[in-house]
Amino acid sequence: MVIKVLKLKPLIVVDPEDRWKRIFPMSFVFCVNIVLGNVSLRYIPVSFMQTIKSFTPATTVILQWLVWRKYFDWRIWASLIPIVGGILLTSITELSFNMFGFCAALFGCLATSTKTILAESLLHGYKFDSINTVYYMAPFATLILGVPAMLLEGNGIMEWFETHPSPWPALIIIFSSGVLAFCLNFSIFYVIHSTTAVTFNVAGNLKVAVAVLISWMIFKNPISGLNAVGCGITLVGCTFYGYVRHLLSQQPPGTPRTPRTPRNRMEQLLPLVNNNDKLDDKI
Repeated sequence: MVIKVLKLKPLIVVDPEDRWKRIFPMSFVFCVNIVLGNVSLRYIPVSFMQTIKSFTPATTVILQWLVWRKYFDWRIWASLIPIVGGILLTSITELSFNMFGFCAALFGCLATSTKTILAESLLHGYKFDSINTVYYMAPFATLILGVPAMLLEGNGIMEWFETHPSPWPALIIIFSSGVLAFCLNFSIFYVIHSTTAVTFNVAGNLKVAVAVLISWMIFKNPISGLNAVGCGITLVGCTFYGYVRHLLSQQPPGTPRTPRTPRNRMEQLLPLVNNNDKLDDKI
């Protein structure tokens, strides 16, 4: 019996200038994404929010193509049609429109795409791994969210402590949610480091479809025929996307692959630690 031991990478030392230039923007977009998601849920139902979030794989590809000038094979573009369309059919039956909530969810979709693209650039281009990414991102995120939280909700927190003699149950819940959030963010960056931002967002749409199917099989939650068709289309689209990624990974060196950053932009993505290291050419 062979036991594999997970070897953790050492802490990467990053200059303060690089922290503010390369890590702070991702932390800021990360916090904006959280705020917009919570705001949108106050005004629109989860189903409507999932409908808007289903466009995240498409917006990720479009942003990388327009802003980062990355090449994508036409089959990647084609695979996004059933992935996005299937989730639309799955979620569209319970729409309750609110303009403010719609705008918050829409900008949250763009923030999610931007966050995953910046994470991919950091993890692939700057020789980072998932644990170092969380380590350097967490202080910035705490500062960005902590100060407004104390200013906007500080009085409410003090009143809660005054009216509840034993705060330990709530503190345990808060601490546990923090541990779960760490595990979630670590997993997110690990997946992006192992694949790409587009693959991660495709997996997010797959999660929605699988969640609907599991809720029907285990909890007997009723779903309409349109919901079932949408889940099926999404699963087929994700399968086709995985097949296309596999085909592209088997192409010989020198063949245009996806995503590919032009050389003039690759030269700008210098590693944080050693500028002589070559950048990973990951798919």
